[in-house]
Amino acid sequence: MNSGEKYDLRIYEEIQSISNRSAHWRVSMRSSSWRPPTDVYETEDALIIRVEIAGMKESDFEIALNDHILSIRGFRQDLPEQRAYHQMEIYFGEFFIDIHLPLPVEPQGVEAAYKNGFLWVTLPKSKPQKIKIED
Repeated sequence: MNSGEKYDLRIYEEIQSISNRSAHWRVSMRSSSWRPPTDVYETEDALIIRVEIAGMKESDFEIALNDHILSIRGFRQDLPEQRAYHQMEIYFGEFFIDIHLPLPVEPQGVEAAYKNGFLWVTLPKSKPQKIKIED
């Protein structure tokens, strides 16, 4: 084996060593966003989305329907005063919810309301379109 081959082998072994060590590393990053409790249920005429999200105003929400995905985004403000928590379970800051709708809906009839700490989004189901066969 000449010196060039020894050099190539040493580099290969070093790369393998680094590769083997890094294969065991796990990097996990916690997102700054959170997701409020959400119910999705169906009635005879509509899909209903109910999000439990107290302490907000209607203007704090952004709701969009794109194909079969309903997106709800918002930002819940934290209290302005400084405090030392003993327990903290109420989330603040940015949140988002993407819901894949299980059936077609009528986008023109979608309605949203916020009351008593709940955001309600009503999505009317699409009715089957009857197609007449021409003679």
